Amino acid sequence: MYSILLQAQQSNPYFQFVFFGAIILVFYFFMIRPQQKKAKDQKKFIDEIKKGDYVVTIGGAHGHIAEMEGDTFVLEVEKGGRIRFNKTAISLEATKAASKK
Repeated sequence: MYSILLQAQQSNPYFQFVFFGAIILVFYFFMIRPQQKKAKDQKKFIDEIKKGDYVVTIGGAHGHIAEMEGDTFVLEVEKGGRIRFNKTAISLEATKAASKK
């Protein structure tokens, strides 16, 4: 029994480094990289928004952009209501909402 434990402790140390490196690569490609890509797409989408576009905010408000001022915009909702939001409040899902309109 002790010989099995001694053999397990004398494993190749390079294998451990390769194994931990593989774990780090898996985390990068399955967790970190997709999140960075999504953030980049969100920023690009927000930068390309213009007056008249149909958007959905992260809070769920649907409407057309009536005015753009710096990093804020005025959203025109049903019955002529207008609400001011920051550009960061626009959801990337607005493209899906516009296609269902």
